[in-house]
Amino acid sequence: MKDLIDIAVIEDNRMFIDGLRAWAQTEPDIRLVTSSVDEMLGAAIDGHGLVLLNPALRADPDPALNVRRLIDAGHHVLVIDGSADLSMVARILAAGAHGYLTRDHDMAALGDTVRAIASGGTAWSIGPALAAEPDGSPGRPPLSEREHDVLMAYVSGLTLEAAARRLGISPETAKTYLKRVKAKYREAGLPVYTKLDLAEQVRADCAAGSCRRAGP
Repeated sequence: MKDLIDIAVIEDNRMFIDGLRAWAQTEPDIRLVTSSVDEMLGAAIDGHGLVLLNPALRADPDPALNVRRLIDAGHHVLVIDGSADLSMVARILAAGAHGYLTRDHDMAALGDTVRAIASGGTAWSIGPALAAEPDGSPGRPPLSEREHDVLMAYVSGLTLEAAARRLGISPETAKTYLKRVKAKYREAGLPVYTKLDLAEQVRADCAAGSCRRAGP
């Protein structure tokens, strides 16, 4: 039997909450409740739990402050963002969020992200809206669309094989792209060898505003 993952949803949109509740009822390892930032500051989630946070709350409009307060209170925080605002991403990741997911992902991606964070990982699934923008920022080497896609799927918590399946390519092809990504980072003076190295570098890229795709 899988460990139960407790999720506290901090969200203003009632329709989105209803959708999350319907989804959670189909997932035997997930238990979902609704809450607020203030309620969670004095609460503890049993088991492998996390807070699913809307960064644009009407009552608590500062997303970076909310992330920092929740983390300081001992919670893991996954931000679900509908705006695809890069400046928002940078502030959230700089505040220490454990994960970020745009709302143009499906529920399967949410499940993968939740489980990755609950198992102690991090998950940055920026989504196509941001991935399609030009980079233009210093530091991160230019990555092709496929290199970017493989990198983001891999550091979101998927195995390389699962990332390949999601992207519709073979594991060997995904492995080749990942090797190219690592080589480009090393050539840029940013050595990355392990999955953790890559995840930390993606987090740093996003915090610096350069986690988007560039190149052909």
